Amino acid sequence: MLTESVDSQILVHELQLGEQLNVSVHSARRADFSLLLAMLSDDVPSHSQFSLPKSIADSKTTNEASLRKEFELPDKAPLSLSENHSTAMFDQAELIQQNKLAELRLSNALLPKPLAFRDDKKHIRQEVLNNTSLYCQKKFNQKKNNTQHDTDSSRLSFDAKGWLNAVHNTIVKAPLLDAIA
Repeated sequence: MLTESVDSQILVHELQLGEQLNVSVHSARRADFSLLLAMLSDDVPSHSQFSLPKSIADSKTTNEASLRKEFELPDKAPLSLSENHSTAMFDQAELIQQNKLAELRLSNALLPKPLAFRDDKKHIRQEVLNNTSLYCQKKFNQKKNNTQHDTDSSRLSFDAKGWLNAVHNTIVKAPLLDAIA
């Protein structure tokens, strides 16, 4: 299992790098720029530009129930079984043995069968979790332990003047590049 010290060393977004990306671009250090980008998390929604404060948008009045009613769609297939004794609904071997595939499709269309037996809809097998990035594992463990704050409260504030000053300082401090003819 990962220790907390390793978790705190994961580069999640470019704000942790400060002005190093800008400095490496303006001083034509391509190797440093490539290394810094490679060290960032590959989970793009975790980058800082996606953590800015949300603007309030108009909420839509349509929802899944109203769309299902309008288009006369059946109920959504459940993800898992709600009770253990309902495993009998999966006994479809007799229909397949008698080559009644049309009847099998019709029964599945009228009464959709759950996609899994497990009742825990948020369960992820450990083999799958081990095959993800360190950032993804950390995020999953935080959600599992309820240590992650609400997404609205964990949003970053945006200091536009500070950002513009940082860009200006980087451009002013960067040496002039010779124009390639």
